Amino acid sequence: MLPELESGGVERGTLEIGAYLCAAGHRSIVISGGGRLCTQLEREGSRHVSWDVGKKSLCTLRYLLPLRRLLVSEKADILHLRSRVPGWLGYLAWKTLPQEKRPRLVTTFHGFYSINAYSAVMAKGEKVIAISKTVADHIKAHYRVPEERIVLIHRGFDEKVFDPASVATERVEVLRKRWGLTDAEAPLIMLPGRVTRLKGHDIFIRSLCALKSHPWTAICVGDMDEASQHTAHLRTLLTELDLTPRVRFVGHCDDMPAAYLLSDLVVSATSSVPEAFGRVAVEAQAMSRPVIASAHGGSLETVKPGHTGWLVPPGDAAGLTNALVEAIPAQSLRERYGANGQLWVRENFTMKQMCEKTLELYKKLKAK
Repeated sequence: MLPELESGGVERGTLEIGAYLCAAGHRSIVISGGGRLCTQLEREGSRHVSWDVGKKSLCTLRYLLPLRRLLVSEKADILHLRSRVPGWLGYLAWKTLPQEKRPRLVTTFHGFYSINAYSAVMAKGEKVIAISKTVADHIKAHYRVPEERIVLIHRGFDEKVFDPASVATERVEVLRKRWGLTDAEAPLIMLPGRVTRLKGHDIFIRSLCALKSHPWTAICVGDMDEASQHTAHLRTLLTELDLTPRVRFVGHCDDMPAAYLLSDLVVSATSSVPEAFGRVAVEAQAMSRPVIASAHGGSLETVKPGHTGWLVPPGDAAGLTNALVEAIPAQSLRERYGANGQLWVRENFTMKQMCEKTLELYKKLKAK
């Protein structure tokens, strides 16, 4: 259960687990408010139940009895809750079923939720999945969950999709043309991620101001609300710093493997709130691209400074500038870090490893 299937790490992880379960001969039913990823979900074998379970309203409770009936009629083995509003609905449905009719309950902490009673539902699973060691420490520190109930399962990248050898040159050139990238000689710096205050686009833009004498082009890839105050602020900042011609917001991209391959350097600049895991850093390394990331959250586990990339203090534009100054002119260093990064993430953070560990957890719970 999750709020919707539009985009994001929670949504993609749901698709990946669903596809893996179906391929292994199991049934996967996903309950959400729907979105652009539903077609892929169903194409890969999962069934989608379209209920608006992510709405913060008492009217969401109208799904309580239908959910109870669904769990019983489908003889569900596992109920996996991935977000707080659906989490409370799912937990109440589970808790009010007779014990002999309950599926086993799994929750996943996908982030550093605000510490309160509302967020506490994500700690109520019989097993609580933490997507990084940092998140596991957060759960233990703030929700008093015994260590034996916490299971560390890092998120993973799809090693068949995020593989430089599988991306045709034509796919890269399509993006180059679409985004108007005419200077093939200048290093291309990419910041992927939905344009929100949390992703550090303002820090990224400020870090580039001191690099005007260097040859580079920067692109920000991800959904953007043109009507928002934050977008207006970023546009104004570009104008004030005279960076508008060199920094482009290109919107959503359906072909991120090609986007990573088009870039020379990938930045994850999250500032106020750390990435719980940080798929960007892992996917970029899988595509042999070096990464500059904020030194907090999951990046501390996925980026190896001096080996696969750089870690800089969160919210520190000057620190990010220093890393860029080192990286931009050093093509051989970027290539070495990129090659190291591909080996590193293939050994530690693949989707296959994530799915295998999740299914193993399901089986162990079911066997109890």
